[in-house]
Amino acid sequence: MPTDGQLAIQLCAGVEWGDVPASSVRGTLRIVANKVETSTPSGTPTPIGPYSHIAKVGQFITIGGTAGFDPATGALVGTDVASQTLRILESFRVMLQSVGSDLDHVIHINVFLKDMRDFDAMNRAYLAGLGAHRPARTVIGVNELPKPGVLLTMNLTAVTRSAND
Repeated sequence: MPTDGQLAIQLCAGVEWGDVPASSVRGTLRIVANKVETSTPSGTPTPIGPYSHIAKVGQFITIGGTAGFDPATGALVGTDVASQTLRILESFRVMLQSVGSDLDHVIHINVFLKDMRDFDAMNRAYLAGLGAHRPARTVIGVNELPKPGVLLTMNLTAVTRSAND
């Protein structure tokens, strides 16, 4: 608890950052509500479970596990890892655009790959679909994925193009 002449700084998770003298705080203090906005934009595959594709808090964006399904037909786009990778990245592009972002503002991508022998083919498609931006990435080999024929899923963390979005 702050004493007289101190201001308690608190983060969104309710963790106290520390007590600082009120006299050391200069400028305007902007209080930001930590509302979580969720969405599944049109032009993206229907989620296969009870969740939204996107969760956004302020300028921070997370997109949940996404597989290579065609949003128009609901069918898997192909039986190869390259076509599924490109479809996932295209879905990400549409999702990010719906919340004021793009692939150039991705911070980190997780790839869940069913067969590590597909690693090189996935990388080639990833390069083709992502362009010059190189966010941090983790590739995890998995034993199983939720739908038959799915060779990989991805999720990501990104920020909006503007701090005001």
